[in-house]
Amino acid sequence: MKKNTDDNTQGLVKIRLDKWLWAARFYRTRTLAKQAIESGRVHYGGSRVKTSKEISVGDELTIRQGSATAMTEKTVIVEALSAQRGNATAAEVLYSETKESETRRAYYAEQRKLANLARPDNKPNKKERRDLQRFKSNQD
Repeated sequence: MKKNTDDNTQGLVKIRLDKWLWAARFYRTRTLAKQAIESGRVHYGGSRVKTSKEISVGDELTIRQGSATAMTEKTVIVEALSAQRGNATAAEVLYSETKESETRRAYYAEQRKLANLARPDNKPNKKERRDLQRFKSNQD
């Protein structure tokens, strides 16, 4: 890994994947980034990679984040390299998300919203529960 001592974002040719994921603010710590890579949530070129994989500008990564119920998958292209974690605006410069990935994420977010609309706003009170039980028993 070559780097200029004056500026950590200039002069980098390659950087470790876990360090870049941390600097690009996909994960809060390098340990979490390492665990995500080892568990197969980060793919490079369509296949699983090791934590020490060195990436460069132009590489394509697929990153799955979130819980099992709200898993989001992003396909990003590495635009710049950085060994230091900066603010969110600096992190946005490090990658660009593909158009297909953005539309896919928007579609799944809309589906999750629609699934939540089927739920009632509040729990039934005692009288409403009794009415429901009475209605169900009359149906059988």
